[in-house]
Amino acid sequence: MVSPRFKRILLKLSGEIFSGPSGFGLDPIKVNQIAQDIKEVYELGVEIGIVVGGGNIFRGRESKDLGIDRATADYMGMLATVINALALQDALERLGVNTRVQTAIEMRQIAEPFIRRRAIRHLEKGRIVIFAAGTGNPFFTTDTAAVLRASEIKAEVILKETKVDGVYTEDPFVNPNAKKFDTINALDFLKLRLEALDATAVSLSMENKIPIIVFSMSEKGNLKRIIMGEKIGTYIGP
Repeated sequence: MVSPRFKRILLKLSGEIFSGPSGFGLDPIKVNQIAQDIKEVYELGVEIGIVVGGGNIFRGRESKDLGIDRATADYMGMLATVINALALQDALERLGVNTRVQTAIEMRQIAEPFIRRRAIRHLEKGRIVIFAAGTGNPFFTTDTAAVLRASEIKAEVILKETKVDGVYTEDPFVNPNAKKFDTINALDFLKLRLEALDATAVSLSMENKIPIIVFSMSEKGNLKRIIMGEKIGTYIGP
């Protein structure tokens, strides 16, 4: 029997994946599909940390259009990630998967505060840990939060879910002729100013020597295929 390629992973989920055709809010069917995909990997014995985005509810970068101070808007975005984290926790636990939610901003009535050693202990005990509220600081994306948490829990890889199936030379929705990278060095990613992740996140992954795999979960089973060693998406080497 083939063993999983990774023992401990950090899965970064965009907020958009939680929404349905409307592109806003929570779609219970989508949330349950995500939970099912994660459960398949969990049952392989893989330790899973998850960082969730909040773009399906609110994005900090919308502050300019709304006339809201950027720092305030970023905090609003962090609260959106907590909503998604609780929805995912509920879906996973209905499938019999033990989870904990840890937040970078204390809200003890609904989640644990982020404590690195406690998070690692949860993983060792077979619990999925969902990290919410980004880094707890404005001006930092949830991509950067994902790399930060991956570094702290010593994840072997960061699996970044996106709506496209990898990193392209340009946005493939804007330019259908954009070319996809199967692999790319983190330094080249930064030199080319590619936009699949923000530069801070890529720099931090390079410094901590953690590879990132950018992929899509629109096809059921993609997450498990990566864990079992299939080459899917784009591999960003440290």
